[in-house]
Amino acid sequence: MFSRVPQLAPGVVLSCVIAAIAYAINLAVPLVSALLCAIILGVVVRNVGLIPSRAEAGVKFSSKTILRIGVVLLGLRLSIPQVMELGVGPIVVIIATVVLTFLITRALGRLLKVAHTTSLLTATGTAICGAAAVAGMSAVVRRTDDYDPHAHDEDIEDAAATAIASVTIFGTIAMLVVPWLCTVMGLSTQAAGVWIGASIHEVGQVVAAAGFISPEVTDVATVTKLGRVVLLAPLVAIMGFLEGRASTARYAASLEAREVEQVLEGEPVDHDRAAKVHPPIMPLFVVGFLICVVIRSLIGSPETLMPFFNGADTVATLLLTIAMGAMGAGVNLKTIVTTGARALLLGVIACVVAGATSLALTLAFVD
Repeated sequence: MFSRVPQLAPGVVLSCVIAAIAYAINLAVPLVSALLCAIILGVVVRNVGLIPSRAEAGVKFSSKTILRIGVVLLGLRLSIPQVMELGVGPIVVIIATVVLTFLITRALGRLLKVAHTTSLLTATGTAICGAAAVAGMSAVVRRTDDYDPHAHDEDIEDAAATAIASVTIFGTIAMLVVPWLCTVMGLSTQAAGVWIGASIHEVGQVVAAAGFISPEVTDVATVTKLGRVVLLAPLVAIMGFLEGRASTARYAASLEAREVEQVLEGEPVDHDRAAKVHPPIMPLFVVGFLICVVIRSLIGSPETLMPFFNGADTVATLLLTIAMGAMGAGVNLKTIVTTGARALLLGVIACVVAGATSLALTLAFVD
């Protein structure tokens, strides 16, 4: 690992610089997510030709390894007992909203003919927690050409950039609209907090939206939102397994076609190649995320450890911002322009689905 430091350093430093600028913009304009800023800056840097060839390895490392470490540390902000204290009704709202939003968005993606990866990442970001969820899911999405160098799928970085832009834009709109609707409908503190936490995409957006009403609503909304974030791990694990199986099947099919060619050409055939591809049942970074959730759940939130947990949360956000800058630096802007319209339409519909579904469930299950 250490022998690769000179090779990785230029790209990692570049990703860190992008993240620092994104943080500065976020401090100046708090409503603008640092993650969104980072990926936009990365896109700009890539498409104006400012990334030297010697930085490519480090940029790729940042978009994958640093991303996974950031997702693992996110687990330290989640306490399952705290979520359970909400009661049965809000928990039903959380689970049902995530499942229905994800499945409906995926179905709409196919209906609108949005590319598979973009549809999957948009569904994840809308159902779970915006950009951080997109980042987590992007780590297990597999390109066709992972196994078949002759195939050409959409680029994961392009899909992630499109999905993050979508969930950030429409999550921000929801952040302004949902609190106003809570007031208009006269929802109780519990109901308003659950609806805000179950419908709006980013954790920061949820806190800001609930803050427009009251501190009590903010407390309920934040815990509800963290309940959605807990579901990131099982969703990523399930989709990682399914994506791996699909890629293996496509690879095996490509091998069969190649083997026919080899037989016709009189070349030796390796029948064990497809069997060598074994997608993991659960990615290691998801295991790490769950371990961190368990640790936080067992320890709770004692005052003496809060500086540690707050520091870990800050480091997680920083690492994800660095990773987003690197992912943006892998984006082909022409692809975004070409495919963006349908993806944004999917994003706005998914946002409405999340809002309407969570409202109906809140009215049904929360006092």
